[in-house]
Amino acid sequence: MCGIVGYKGKNEACDLLIDALRRLEYRGYDSAGIAIWHKGKIEIGRKKGKVNELGKDVCNKEIFQGSMGLAHTRWATHGTPSEKNAHPHKAGDVVVVHNGIVENYMDLKERLRQDGHKFLSDTDTEVIPHLIMSHINKGMGFVDAVRAALAELKGSYAIGAIREKERIMVAAKKESPLIVGIGLGEYFIASDVPAILNRTNKVIFLEDNDIAVFKDGQLILMNIDGESVDRKVHEIHWSGAMAEKGGYKHFMLKEIFEQPRAISETLIGRIKEEKGQIEFDELKLPDLNTITKIWMVACGTSYHACMIGKQMIEANLRIPVETDVASEFRYRDPIIDKNHILILVSQSGETADTIAAMKEGKKNGAYTLCICNVLGSTLARDCDGVIFTHAGPEIGVASTKAFTTQISIFYLLMLHMGRKLGIMSGDEVRDFIGEIKRIPHKIQAILEQSSAMEELARRYMGYKDFLYLGRGINYPTVLEGALKLKEISYIHAEAYAAGEMKHGPIALIDENLPIVIVSPRDHTYKKTCSNVEEVITRRGKTLLFTDDMDHEMASKVEAIFAVPETIYELEPILAIVPLQLLAYYIANLLGTDVDQPRNLAKSVTVE
Repeated sequence: MCGIVGYKGKNEACDLLIDALRRLEYRGYDSAGIAIWHKGKIEIGRKKGKVNELGKDVCNKEIFQGSMGLAHTRWATHGTPSEKNAHPHKAGDVVVVHNGIVENYMDLKERLRQDGHKFLSDTDTEVIPHLIMSHINKGMGFVDAVRAALAELKGSYAIGAIREKERIMVAAKKESPLIVGIGLGEYFIASDVPAILNRTNKVIFLEDNDIAVFKDGQLILMNIDGESVDRKVHEIHWSGAMAEKGGYKHFMLKEIFEQPRAISETLIGRIKEEKGQIEFDELKLPDLNTITKIWMVACGTSYHACMIGKQMIEANLRIPVETDVASEFRYRDPIIDKNHILILVSQSGETADTIAAMKEGKKNGAYTLCICNVLGSTLARDCDGVIFTHAGPEIGVASTKAFTTQISIFYLLMLHMGRKLGIMSGDEVRDFIGEIKRIPHKIQAILEQSSAMEELARRYMGYKDFLYLGRGINYPTVLEGALKLKEISYIHAEAYAAGEMKHGPIALIDENLPIVIVSPRDHTYKKTCSNVEEVITRRGKTLLFTDDMDHEMASKVEAIFAVPETIYELEPILAIVPLQLLAYYIANLLGTDVDQPRNLAKSVTVE
């Protein structure tokens, strides 16, 4: 889940690479490093901690002047965060940065040690430059040595490599994301698009086993066997400003406030209201009359979106849906076949466990459909169908607008499938369309009350535990709300289906436990009122989020927050926004690192 960048061109590389690395710091921030090539010599700087600390050390030093280089920000897998474990790693005159996991590194390390190689770190990555150097020592050229080394690796990798004796940069990928940026007389490599958007919007998404060689002002693309390959150059339509904070204190707050726009852009071009239907130009579903089951598989926030999608589709289309956590999916040998649709949901499209779940589905003949936000990502390329969320770049590690746009896609997909199956009439779909078109304005109304959420956060920031309760389609909503609080404030929070409270969690309730309850006036309302009574009886500090300010419990709870009314299927999109704000303001008041919470990374590209 590390971030890598590389540059080869005519400009000074150091400041450029440090700036790009800052834009990738959501991928990891345990340590950072840089390598600059200049006139046959490579200078390396490494630092435990964040990229800014590295920048202070290197960018004003004359030895770090040069127009080719690599840089890396690390999320530790093998070896504790430290300077010795920071990338780049060097063997002989070869320098490498790496994102991924080398599964057979212990075997390779032992063999290389027997051949006289000495290792200085605890990382799996360090075997890669040693492997390359071992092949160079046998008489191979640099590029061929890289190919030979990669052929020996088991696991995942995105690498950048340079060598002191040659002004060549080599990049390669397998099961970890890597792009090539094409500028005016300059080339870039990066783990993700935002790193280079201020320099170019022309990118190539490398595919598995691709190798890019930057030599003599040219880009050469080949596969691991050395055969030439062609890859399309994409133009990215995000502006560089979209990946900046734009005056907000944190990316997370900016992205919370971007949700009305993100949902609107997710809807644009897909709603055909006059026809009473939804169209996905990029999607060709199989004959839905042959489909006996739908699977929804994801991790974290995206998994919560799947839980909501399941309720929408089962209730309205009567197709059985099973949700699974991607990290568990293939290990339980799921019963899946050619009459099933497997929906994979991932903001980045690069989540390793979700990609593995896709491969399991394909192996068993299922139609695979990806819902993601990143053009050219592995899931988007390899699934049978793809629907993009059009949320724009999401930089904050704690996902916000990805969640609400994913729910929006599930809603549109439900309507699209309902029409194709003949279950929903045009008039019914038009009614559903009318509701989701009003959602961005309703979210905006919530955001205009953000100061009230900040005051609520101030009242409750001192508590060490929270309990979240919801029913029906809002059970996943409170799961997501509790996750947001845990991720960025480090406060322990649990979420339960409200009816399960009596089966254990009720033992925790006393005057020191805030309970966040989502209770709109839907068919679960009366039951949730009973749960609120049970909490109040035990002196719990109840925070109620509802679309009914005349709620039966309004006079009994400690705090109440108004959420606009909508239909049952769309309640989570509105209810989650104040929960996101509550988590954000508590974390901000506590002084935690909101955008880069400890131990987390944005894209989990390793298992």
